[in-house]
Amino acid sequence: MKTFLYGASGHAKVIAEILEENNIQIGGLFDDNPEIKNLLEYKCFGKYDEKKLKNNKLIISVGDNNIRKNIAEKNSLINFDTVIDKSANVSKRALVKKGTVIMKGVSINSETKIGYHCIINTNSSIDHDCNIGDFVHISPNSALAGNVFVGEGTHIGTGVNVIPNLIIGKWCVIGAGAVIINNIPDFSVVVGNPGKIIKENYI
Repeated sequence: MKTFLYGASGHAKVIAEILEENNIQIGGLFDDNPEIKNLLEYKCFGKYDEKKLKNNKLIISVGDNNIRKNIAEKNSLINFDTVIDKSANVSKRALVKKGTVIMKGVSINSETKIGYHCIINTNSSIDHDCNIGDFVHISPNSALAGNVFVGEGTHIGTGVNVIPNLIIGKWCVIGAGAVIINNIPDFSVVVGNPGKIIKENYI
């Protein structure tokens, strides 16, 4: 069985290399941009083609959380793959759902739950008993302390720090380097240290 990628950008390059290191055969890529013919040495077949995928697995290699959700919901019957880099330290008691990609150097501790189609990016740390909703992106070098809840579709920016026992709502954007010390309501855009809401982010 092969794994195909949907989305031929820089994010796909990182996923492709994780698949290579895990000795998973890459069948090729799909992308809506007809000008993209190859990524690395892999062929791009254009728009998603169910006949080309056949019974193989698929990873949505798109960084935008909302686009990733739209693709997943339109193709809910696909056999989505889960990709975990060999260098990641994922607790045996953590739950990682299908479609999620866990990058190099990630640490996920005991009884944390990671939803569908998440991106847990390079060197990020998620401590015990966290609950990460579907389509979330945890950016590089971010750190979530224990028992943090992150709602669907939220983007945690690079280098964010979140103290324990907080709730971050759905479809929030937490700006790079922010320090979160209070609960964050749905659709908030937050920046700074300590983090402050500067606007709403309705999708």
